[in-house]
Amino acid sequence: MKRPALLPLVAAALAAAAPLAAQFEAPLPSPKATVTQRVGVTDFSVSYSRPGVKNRVIWGGLVPYDKPWRTGANRATTFSTTDDVEVEGKKLAAGTYSVVTVPGKEAWTVAFNRDLDLWFRTDYDEKKDALRVVVKPVALADSIESFTIVFRNVTNDGADLSFNWEKLRVPVAIRVETKSLVLSKGRAAVAAAKAEDWETPLGVGRYFFNEKLGDPGEAMRMVQRSVATKKGYANTSLMARILAADGKTAEAIKAGEEAIALAKASPDKPNVESLEEAVAEWKAKK
Repeated sequence: MKRPALLPLVAAALAAAAPLAAQFEAPLPSPKATVTQRVGVTDFSVSYSRPGVKNRVIWGGLVPYDKPWRTGANRATTFSTTDDVEVEGKKLAAGTYSVVTVPGKEAWTVAFNRDLDLWFRTDYDEKKDALRVVVKPVALADSIESFTIVFRNVTNDGADLSFNWEKLRVPVAIRVETKSLVLSKGRAAVAAAKAEDWETPLGVGRYFFNEKLGDPGEAMRMVQRSVATKKGYANTSLMARILAADGKTAEAIKAGEEAIALAKASPDKPNVESLEEAVAEWKAKK
Protein backbone atom coordinates (compact mmCIF):
# COMPACT_ATOMS: atom_id res chain seq x y z
CA MET A 1 0.00 0.00 0.00
CA LYS A 2 2.99 2.31 0.44
CA ARG A 3 4.30 1.82 -3.11
CA PRO A 4 2.16 4.59 -4.67
CA ALA A 5 4.02 7.06 -2.43
CA LEU A 6 7.03 6.54 -4.68
CA LEU A 7 5.23 7.94 -7.70
CA PRO A 8 5.76 11.63 -6.79
CA LEU A 9 9.48 10.95 -6.31
CA VAL A 10 9.75 9.21 -9.68
CA ALA A 11 7.87 12.03 -11.36
CA ALA A 12 10.17 14.59 -9.77
CA ALA A 13 13.25 12.68 -10.91
CA LEU A 14 11.94 12.48 -14.47
CA ALA A 15 11.15 16.19 -14.46
CA ALA A 16 14.67 16.99 -13.27
CA ALA A 17 16.17 14.84 -16.01
CA ALA A 18 14.02 16.36 -18.78
CA PRO A 19 16.12 19.53 -19.29
CA LEU A 20 19.26 17.39 -19.59
CA ALA A 21 17.66 15.26 -22.27
CA ALA A 22 16.54 18.37 -24.14
CA GLN A 23 20.16 19.56 -24.34
CA PHE A 24 21.33 16.51 -26.28
CA GLU A 25 22.60 17.17 -29.80
CA ALA A 26 23.58 14.39 -32.17
CA PRO A 27 26.55 14.94 -34.52
CA LEU A 28 25.48 16.44 -37.82
CA PRO A 29 26.72 15.21 -41.21
CA SER A 30 27.41 18.86 -42.05
CA PRO A 31 29.00 20.32 -38.91
CA LYS A 32 28.41 23.90 -37.77
CA ALA A 33 31.15 26.48 -38.12
CA THR A 34 31.72 30.13 -37.29
CA VAL A 35 34.29 32.45 -38.83
CA THR A 36 35.02 35.96 -37.54
CA GLN A 37 37.17 38.75 -38.88
CA ARG A 38 37.98 42.28 -37.77
CA VAL A 39 38.45 44.81 -40.57
CA GLY A 40 39.75 48.08 -39.18
CA VAL A 41 37.37 48.58 -36.24
CA THR A 42 34.48 46.59 -37.74
CA ASP A 43 33.71 43.00 -36.76
CA PHE A 44 32.34 40.48 -39.27
CA SER A 45 30.93 37.08 -38.32
CA VAL A 46 29.56 34.22 -40.42
CA SER A 47 27.69 31.20 -39.03
CA TYR A 48 27.13 28.27 -41.37
CA SER A 49 27.25 24.50 -41.83
CA ARG A 50 29.81 22.58 -43.89
CA PRO A 51 28.53 19.85 -46.22
CA GLY A 52 31.06 17.63 -47.98
CA VAL A 53 31.43 16.71 -51.65
CA LYS A 54 31.31 12.97 -50.88
CA ASN A 55 31.80 12.00 -54.54
CA ARG A 56 28.69 13.92 -55.59
CA VAL A 57 28.15 16.34 -58.44
CA ILE A 58 27.85 19.68 -56.65
CA TRP A 59 27.21 22.51 -59.12
CA GLY A 60 24.21 21.80 -61.27
CA GLY A 61 23.61 18.62 -59.26
CA LEU A 62 23.32 18.72 -55.46
CA VAL A 63 23.18 22.51 -55.77
CA PRO A 64 21.03 23.34 -58.82
CA TYR A 65 21.80 26.29 -61.03
CA ASP A 66 19.49 29.31 -61.03
CA LYS A 67 17.67 28.37 -57.82
CA PRO A 68 18.05 29.89 -54.32
CA TRP A 69 20.50 28.01 -52.09
CA ARG A 70 20.92 28.41 -48.35
CA THR A 71 24.70 28.65 -48.93
CA GLY A 72 25.55 25.67 -46.79
CA ALA A 73 23.52 22.99 -45.06
CA ASN A 74 21.04 22.69 -42.17
CA ARG A 75 19.80 26.14 -41.17
CA ALA A 76 20.48 29.26 -43.23
CA THR A 77 23.93 30.81 -43.27
CA THR A 78 24.10 34.21 -41.53
CA PHE A 79 26.42 37.18 -41.93
CA SER A 80 26.82 39.89 -39.28
CA THR A 81 28.56 43.26 -39.39
CA THR A 82 28.89 45.73 -36.53
CA ASP A 83 29.04 48.74 -38.86
CA ASP A 84 27.59 49.86 -42.19
CA VAL A 85 29.60 48.49 -45.12
CA GLU A 86 29.63 48.40 -48.90
CA VAL A 87 29.16 45.03 -50.61
CA GLU A 88 30.31 45.10 -54.21
CA GLY A 89 29.90 48.88 -54.10
CA LYS A 90 26.38 48.81 -52.63
CA LYS A 91 25.50 49.90 -49.10
CA LEU A 92 24.52 47.35 -46.45
CA ALA A 93 23.48 48.53 -42.99
CA ALA A 94 24.97 47.08 -39.81
CA GLY A 95 23.10 43.98 -38.64
CA THR A 96 22.64 40.26 -39.18
CA TYR A 97 21.36 38.73 -42.41
CA SER A 98 20.67 35.36 -43.95
CA VAL A 99 22.93 34.72 -46.92
CA VAL A 100 21.06 33.29 -49.91
CA THR A 101 22.89 32.57 -53.14
CA VAL A 102 21.65 31.74 -56.61
CA PRO A 103 24.48 29.85 -58.33
CA GLY A 104 24.87 30.23 -62.09
CA LYS A 105 27.35 28.87 -64.59
CA GLU A 106 28.73 32.32 -65.38
CA ALA A 107 27.62 34.46 -62.42
CA TRP A 108 26.16 34.15 -58.92
CA THR A 109 23.58 36.30 -57.20
CA VAL A 110 24.35 36.83 -53.51
CA ALA A 111 21.47 38.12 -51.38
CA PHE A 112 21.53 39.42 -47.82
CA ASN A 113 18.05 38.68 -46.49
CA ARG A 114 16.38 40.09 -43.37
CA ASP A 115 14.61 36.81 -42.57
CA LEU A 116 16.77 34.81 -40.15
CA ASP A 117 14.28 31.93 -39.89
CA LEU A 118 14.75 30.67 -43.44
CA TRP A 119 14.30 26.91 -43.89
CA PHE A 120 12.86 26.70 -40.38
CA ARG A 121 9.54 28.57 -40.38
CA THR A 122 9.49 30.35 -43.72
CA ASP A 123 10.65 29.98 -47.29
CA TYR A 124 12.95 32.45 -48.99
CA ASP A 125 11.21 35.70 -49.93
CA GLU A 126 13.18 37.91 -52.30
CA LYS A 127 11.16 40.91 -51.12
CA LYS A 128 12.94 40.64 -47.75
CA ASP A 129 16.37 41.09 -49.32
CA ALA A 130 18.29 44.01 -47.89
CA LEU A 131 20.75 43.76 -50.75
CA ARG A 132 21.45 41.67 -53.86
CA VAL A 133 24.71 41.68 -55.79
CA VAL A 134 26.06 39.70 -58.73
CA VAL A 135 29.59 38.27 -58.63
CA LYS A 136 31.76 36.06 -60.82
CA PRO A 137 32.88 32.60 -59.63
CA VAL A 138 36.55 31.61 -59.93
CA ALA A 139 37.67 28.11 -60.96
CA LEU A 140 40.13 26.32 -58.65
CA ALA A 141 42.76 23.80 -59.62
CA ASP A 142 42.32 21.68 -56.50
CA SER A 143 39.07 20.39 -55.07
CA ILE A 144 37.87 21.47 -51.61
CA GLU A 145 36.01 18.63 -49.88
CA SER A 146 34.10 20.58 -47.22
CA PHE A 147 32.20 23.77 -47.98
CA THR A 148 34.27 26.59 -46.51
CA ILE A 149 33.62 30.28 -45.95
CA VAL A 150 36.63 32.49 -45.27
CA PHE A 151 37.67 36.14 -45.38
CA ARG A 152 40.47 36.74 -47.88
CA ASN A 153 42.54 39.78 -48.90
CA VAL A 154 41.99 41.41 -45.51
CA THR A 155 43.08 45.04 -45.10
CA ASN A 156 42.06 47.85 -42.76
CA ASP A 157 39.48 48.92 -45.32
CA GLY A 158 37.94 45.68 -46.51
CA ALA A 159 38.00 41.95 -47.20
CA ASP A 160 36.57 39.42 -49.62
CA LEU A 161 33.87 37.15 -48.20
CA SER A 162 34.76 33.95 -50.03
CA PHE A 163 32.58 30.85 -50.56
CA ASN A 164 34.74 27.84 -51.45
CA TRP A 165 33.62 24.34 -52.39
CA GLU A 166 34.58 21.62 -54.85
CA LYS A 167 36.60 23.44 -57.54
CA LEU A 168 34.94 26.83 -57.19
CA ARG A 169 35.54 30.05 -55.25
CA VAL A 170 32.95 32.83 -55.13
CA PRO A 171 34.43 36.11 -53.78
CA VAL A 172 32.24 38.95 -52.53
CA ALA A 173 34.05 42.27 -51.98
CA ILE A 174 33.20 44.06 -48.73
CA ARG A 175 34.56 47.53 -48.05
CA VAL A 176 34.52 49.62 -44.86
CA GLU A 177 34.97 53.36 -44.37
CA THR A 178 37.45 52.73 -41.59
CA LYS A 179 38.86 56.26 -41.35
CA SER A 180 35.38 57.75 -40.91
CA LEU A 181 34.54 55.10 -38.32
CA VAL A 182 37.77 55.71 -36.42
CA LEU A 183 37.06 59.43 -36.39
CA SER A 184 33.55 59.02 -35.01
CA LYS A 185 34.42 56.23 -32.57
CA GLY A 186 37.59 57.97 -31.38
CA ARG A 187 35.75 61.20 -30.73
CA ALA A 188 32.97 59.34 -28.95
CA ALA A 189 35.47 57.47 -26.77
CA VAL A 190 37.17 60.69 -25.71
CA ALA A 191 33.83 62.40 -25.04
CA ALA A 192 32.72 59.47 -22.86
CA ALA A 193 36.03 59.14 -20.98
CA LYS A 194 35.87 59.70 -17.24
CA ALA A 195 37.48 62.76 -15.71
CA GLU A 196 40.42 60.73 -14.34
CA ASP A 197 41.00 58.84 -17.60
CA TRP A 198 44.20 60.14 -19.21
CA GLU A 199 44.88 57.07 -21.35
CA THR A 200 41.87 57.26 -23.71
CA PRO A 201 42.55 60.80 -24.99
CA LEU A 202 46.24 59.90 -25.27
CA GLY A 203 45.55 56.75 -27.31
CA VAL A 204 43.07 58.44 -29.63
CA GLY A 205 45.24 61.54 -29.97
CA ARG A 206 48.28 59.44 -30.86
CA TYR A 207 46.35 57.56 -33.56
CA PHE A 208 44.88 60.75 -35.00
CA PHE A 209 48.36 62.32 -35.12
CA ASN A 210 50.09 59.31 -36.67
CA GLU A 211 47.35 58.79 -39.28
CA LYS A 212 46.77 62.52 -39.89
CA LEU A 213 43.10 62.25 -38.95
CA GLY A 214 40.70 64.84 -37.64
CA ASP A 215 40.51 68.60 -37.74
CA PRO A 216 43.68 70.72 -37.45
CA GLY A 217 44.75 70.73 -33.83
CA GLU A 218 42.36 67.92 -32.79
CA ALA A 219 45.10 65.46 -31.86
CA MET A 220 46.84 68.16 -29.80
CA ARG A 221 43.66 69.02 -27.92
CA MET A 222 43.23 65.38 -26.97
CA VAL A 223 46.84 65.10 -25.78
CA GLN A 224 46.50 68.35 -23.83
CA ARG A 225 43.48 66.87 -22.08
CA SER A 226 45.54 63.80 -21.22
CA VAL A 227 48.40 65.95 -19.87
CA ALA A 228 46.00 68.06 -17.82
CA THR A 229 44.57 64.90 -16.25
CA LYS A 230 47.88 63.19 -15.46
CA LYS A 231 51.16 64.46 -16.84
CA GLY A 232 53.67 61.77 -17.73
CA TYR A 233 56.33 60.81 -20.23
CA ALA A 234 53.95 59.26 -22.77
CA ASN A 235 51.62 62.23 -23.22
CA THR A 236 54.27 64.93 -22.80
CA SER A 237 56.60 63.35 -25.35
CA LEU A 238 53.72 63.05 -27.84
CA MET A 239 52.88 66.71 -27.25
CA ALA A 240 56.50 67.56 -28.09
CA ARG A 241 56.33 65.64 -31.38
CA ILE A 242 53.06 67.33 -32.37
CA LEU A 243 54.53 70.75 -31.62
CA ALA A 244 57.57 69.91 -33.76
CA ALA A 245 55.34 68.75 -36.62
CA ASP A 246 53.49 72.09 -36.41
CA GLY A 247 56.77 73.98 -36.72
CA LYS A 248 56.75 75.18 -33.11
CA THR A 249 60.35 74.17 -32.51
CA ALA A 250 61.06 76.10 -29.32
CA GLU A 251 57.91 74.78 -27.64
CA ALA A 252 58.70 71.25 -28.88
CA ILE A 253 62.19 71.40 -27.31
CA LYS A 254 60.77 72.58 -24.00
CA ALA A 255 58.12 69.83 -23.94
CA GLY A 256 60.65 67.22 -25.07
CA GLU A 257 63.10 68.10 -22.29
CA GLU A 258 60.27 68.01 -19.76
CA ALA A 259 59.22 64.56 -21.02
CA ILE A 260 62.80 63.27 -20.71
CA ALA A 261 63.00 64.56 -17.13
CA LEU A 262 59.67 62.86 -16.32
CA ALA A 263 60.97 59.59 -17.77
CA LYS A 264 64.16 59.67 -15.72
CA ALA A 265 62.16 60.33 -12.55
CA SER A 266 59.69 57.54 -13.32
CA PRO A 267 60.16 54.12 -11.68
CA ASP A 268 59.19 52.57 -15.04
CA LYS A 269 62.28 54.09 -16.70
CA PRO A 270 60.88 54.32 -20.26
CA ASN A 271 63.38 54.37 -23.13
CA VAL A 272 63.99 58.00 -24.10
CA GLU A 273 66.73 57.47 -26.70
CA SER A 274 64.46 58.24 -29.65
CA LEU A 275 63.09 61.41 -28.04
CA GLU A 276 66.60 62.58 -27.06
CA GLU A 277 67.67 62.23 -30.69
CA ALA A 278 64.60 64.17 -31.82
CA VAL A 279 65.24 66.98 -29.34
CA ALA A 280 68.84 67.21 -30.55
CA GLU A 281 67.62 67.52 -34.13
CA TRP A 282 65.13 70.23 -33.15
CA LYS A 283 67.86 72.19 -31.39
CA ALA A 284 70.08 71.94 -34.47
CA LYS A 285 67.35 73.59 -36.55
CA LYS A 286 67.12 76.68 -34.34
